[in-house]
Amino acid sequence: MSAAEQLIELRPESSAPHHPTPRKKLVRKPGRDWSQPMRRTLQGLFLALNLYLGVQFYLFVRQFESGPGTLRVPRPAGVEGWLPIAGMMNLKYFLLTGRVPDVHPAAMVLLAVFLLISILFRKAFCSWLCPIGTLSEALWKLGRGFLKRNWIMPRWVDIPLRGLKYLLLAFFVYAVAGLSAEGIPAFLSSPYGMVADVKMLNFFRFLSTTVGVTLAALVLLSVFFQNFWCRYLCPYGALMGLASLLSPARIRREPERCIDCAKCTRACPALLPVDKLDFVRSAECTGCLECLAVCPARGALDLSLPARRRMPAWGMAAGIAILFLGIIGYAKWRGAWESRIPESVYRQYVPVASEFQHP
Repeated sequence: MSAAEQLIELRPESSAPHHPTPRKKLVRKPGRDWSQPMRRTLQGLFLALNLYLGVQFYLFVRQFESGPGTLRVPRPAGVEGWLPIAGMMNLKYFLLTGRVPDVHPAAMVLLAVFLLISILFRKAFCSWLCPIGTLSEALWKLGRGFLKRNWIMPRWVDIPLRGLKYLLLAFFVYAVAGLSAEGIPAFLSSPYGMVADVKMLNFFRFLSTTVGVTLAALVLLSVFFQNFWCRYLCPYGALMGLASLLSPARIRREPERCIDCAKCTRACPALLPVDKLDFVRSAECTGCLECLAVCPARGALDLSLPARRRMPAWGMAAGIAILFLGIIGYAKWRGAWESRIPESVYRQYVPVASEFQHP
């Protein structure tokens, strides 16, 4: 036997030539993906609406702080969207009694709207409407632009930190659960409850050093880590995420059409392994559709409804807008939007709002 034949005889089977699995043929999606321009449009409109409400509410408060002769400004009820605890209280009161609360009813209406959006369109409130979510997204994209990357927490740190927002949510749910149907209007009709929105405004107007440093740290962390506040600390987002588990909408991946490029996973702000899943069911999915926007393969990723029906991005955008405007319009028509607090109460309580403590 020759030396060459001996080498062939001694070569193990594992050293046989490797034939890699052929790459799937890419069939590109036709046309342009409009999901992100539509999402950014809704984000911008909702952010502008919140800024408008904030300025109007500030002027409303100032007219009672400055005394007679100040320009009269009506109170914008939409500012109650920043009172999620009052919204939870009033939603419980409405479900128990069937009556619309007199104080901060808009907080209840807005909470119901956002929950319904989350149930129908996943946690879309966070990625399509929430102004804090919009700011958070802008910060991590700013960090990526300057630093060329964002950092990812180690898994052993990430998982416990993600649990913090659910612990905060559990604390608020526990507090609301302890109130009776009679106790809720009594609490909200107290001086503290009636000017809770004013106290919320003053919290940001007169920041303490501790709060200022904390907010600065959260901003800085949001530059380095994607959606730091939303991912780890926001109890409102935790509530929307739990509601989204009931959603019939899912990101669906077709393995036969997927070319395994993993662009969807790299684009996912929630850091979900989209390229490894057939359906994305996680409460962390915000329905932002960024994975669909970057996927190059036709039919590989879709926002899917039961019976494998596909929901287009424009349908999601239209659904969110119709629910938001329609339910608020109905609440205004039914007289379930404005707080029934006399102007004389604001005139008495607003100048001394900082003195009221939690009853």
